Amino acid sequence: MRYVWDFAILAKYSHLFWVGLGWTMAYTVGTILAGTLIGLLVGILRLRRLPVIDWLLLSYIELFRCTPLLVQIIWFYYAFPVVIGVNIPAHIAAMSVLSLYGGAFYAEIVRGSIESVPRGQWDAARALGLRSWRMMRLVILPQALKPMLAPYVNQSVTQLKNTSLVSVIAVPDLVYNATLINADTYRPLEVYTIVALIYFAILFPATLAGRRFERGMTYDKA
Repeated sequence: MRYVWDFAILAKYSHLFWVGLGWTMAYTVGTILAGTLIGLLVGILRLRRLPVIDWLLLSYIELFRCTPLLVQIIWFYYAFPVVIGVNIPAHIAAMSVLSLYGGAFYAEIVRGSIESVPRGQWDAARALGLRSWRMMRLVILPQALKPMLAPYVNQSVTQLKNTSLVSVIAVPDLVYNATLINADTYRPLEVYTIVALIYFAILFPATLAGRRFERGMTYDKA
């Protein structure tokens, strides 16, 4: 049986693709920003090596890094409301889980990048009489930014791909709207081909940017 491709039939659904893409980008940007703040805070706090706090932060990191994101989204949306006795809207569940998930990875990127700064820079900052926060802000973080950029960009690219999973709780992202279009047209090949091309058009330039950062770091080290 020969399949006849027909993309023209999807023209009247273009607004749903655009709406879905808008929500996807909104969740991506929002969760990257929130995840970055979480990661920065957690990463810096882990450097202090406070026993109880460090154990709690490490537990958070490993919990989110070592369990599937899809399971986290489903659990947070369906099971967590039962535990606390309060219903959680889908968009809040999606934002919360994606931000915490991204924050766990960003935290390790931040911590590792800060620890890569030579100890002599720390000692020099202390010799100047800088307090911990000023030393971190003026001396350490600017130097940690360079090794941080490449893994940060790569994780942010992954964050965009991860937003596709929120469709399982009926968040109207690109994938969810594609399922609606498919249910109305019964043209899954065309629908999901368009979705794949949209993701590729966004992610490929971002991936190239991440590779350029990595190459730049390699040349600088050489």
